[in-house]
Amino acid sequence: KTKGDQEKLGMAIQRLAEEDPTFHVRTDEETGQTIIAGMGELHLEILVDRMRREFKVEINQGNPQVAYKEAFTLKIEHREVFKKQSGGRGKFADIMFEIGPAEEEFLAQGKGQFQFINDIFGGSIPREFIPAIQKGFETSMTNGPLAGYPIESMRVRIFDGSFHQVDSDSMSFELCARSGFREAGRKAKTVLLEPIMKVEIVTPDKFYGDITGNLSSKRGQIEGMDERGQGIQAIRGLVPLSEMFGYTTRLRSMTAGRGSATMEFDHYEVVPPNVADTIAKARKR
Repeated sequence: KTKGDQEKLGMAIQRLAEEDPTFHVRTDEETGQTIIAGMGELHLEILVDRMRREFKVEINQGNPQVAYKEAFTLKIEHREVFKKQSGGRGKFADIMFEIGPAEEEFLAQGKGQFQFINDIFGGSIPREFIPAIQKGFETSMTNGPLAGYPIESMRVRIFDGSFHQVDSDSMSFELCARSGFREAGRKAKTVLLEPIMKVEIVTPDKFYGDITGNLSSKRGQIEGMDERGQGIQAIRGLVPLSEMFGYTTRLRSMTAGRGSATMEFDHYEVVPPNVADTIAKARKR
């Protein structure tokens, strides 16, 4: 909760990990959160309590954040004019551009998620301002127009514009690109993407109905089932990560402690509109 607590947290985690080999810690690169993992929720609650009592560390805790992404579904053209006048020298930039998702061929080449095409001819925008326009769009990708999540991939083609001999500079064009990204992003029918996990649950036969019903209530899709012998089934499915927090505890309750589950990331998928609205509103709050 304070800078002092942050310094003490590293020492506390190191000591607890040395004592308990089942306690694991990592930093999520996309959300910046410190993620702790253990044998179950009770195990983690005890460890957090020990951090407070033995190491005097006050922490903010909660579910891991889901690394949502945003994506454009349309390719549109847009014109953005940036003007600012305040007494002396003002700022001016004017760009016309096309924006949409990056092309599959570009993504397949492994050059990144941002595709920038300069189709300016005839000097309508001086060459020295083009890198500023590119930077403006690229930095904007970290904060999508729908709910502020990163844009998955983006293609921008600038093809026209204008400048002012006195008022135009690199900063004017960078700010113009950022403003254009926000305005055009709303028109490009942005959708929210969520991580989908591949889940396998091993359980006795008699709990099969309860487990499949529970997965369906979590927007899960059952992909198949394998017989593991002696009345044991392995159920395979795809479930959104946001629905899986606390699942181990729920599974033990449903199976009298005899069920187990594993999961790994599979792919990103568009969030249903009603769920996306809830996420966007919560994010804005």
